[in-house]
Amino acid sequence: MAVYTEVPDEDLAAFLKAYDIGEAVAFKGIAEGVENSNYLLVTTQARFILTLYEKRVERSDLPFFLGLLEHLSAKGLNCPQPVKARDGAVLGELCGRPAALVTFLDGVSVRRPTAAHCAELGRALAELHEAGRGFGLTRPNALSVAGWRALERSARGRGDAVAGGLDALIAQELDALEPAFAALDLPTGVIHADLFPNNVFFLGDRLSGLIDFYFACDDVFAYDVAICLNAWCFEPNGEFNVTKGGALLAAYHAARPLSEAEIAALPILARGAALRFMLTRLVDWLDTPPGALVKKLDPLEYLKKLKFHQRARGVADYGWRP
Repeated sequence: MAVYTEVPDEDLAAFLKAYDIGEAVAFKGIAEGVENSNYLLVTTQARFILTLYEKRVERSDLPFFLGLLEHLSAKGLNCPQPVKARDGAVLGELCGRPAALVTFLDGVSVRRPTAAHCAELGRALAELHEAGRGFGLTRPNALSVAGWRALERSARGRGDAVAGGLDALIAQELDALEPAFAALDLPTGVIHADLFPNNVFFLGDRLSGLIDFYFACDDVFAYDVAICLNAWCFEPNGEFNVTKGGALLAAYHAARPLSEAEIAALPILARGAALRFMLTRLVDWLDTPPGALVKKLDPLEYLKKLKFHQRARGVADYGWRP
């Protein structure tokens, strides 16, 4: 989440006239994340999240995202629900941007996940993958292997200013990972693709909800697991925590058993996931406009993670022995 587009009070008031949710009493930008403009909206009736869709989000993808939230909720997953206007629409326009309201979930995200949090996350991720079955819309992953080349071209020639040798390392990784990913034949379905700790809410140690589905797409289930290993199981000093990794994988496997092929592919999938987030962070680091209310994320954090995955030889390196 972030704020790129400022919403004047009069524009907000005009937008809310289409809804039966009361009048605004508080409205505040949310700085976390990098993709869309997000606000916490408090009305005389309830709390909501207002999102203005920016940057990499295509208007044609919005029915998938919003429909998926409705589908997952109907299957029992605790996630935000789109709020319908009086005419039944879940998508409007505000300040020249597509915009939607979703319900507010109670809970807090954790900055330093424990092994117990990782286990809860693993279970919830498996439940998400199962709940996504039968969803009627599809969306390819625009930030999978084919999209990495475009990101590399966007940052080409500028990476070395962030870290010496970064441009060459990215090119080498792409040359290695493209054929490796092409050779994979693994179960696919709806994945979240961005399930970082700030997108998961807890009440105590109990997971209370999942948010921010605006990277959701159809892709390899185990790739989603690999994204979570990167996001949840490294310590601030860059070391991988095998206790957390083992807890996440064991809990996921208990809810949705991983095949032998998925288990064998985890190191290469985690390596690809690290490159993907290093690339998007690098482009955002280089291109985020001055003055935007957004916290730029360090791409070099994912360079350290990538180097760990380059050394990994099997799932035991992630703390799990199935």
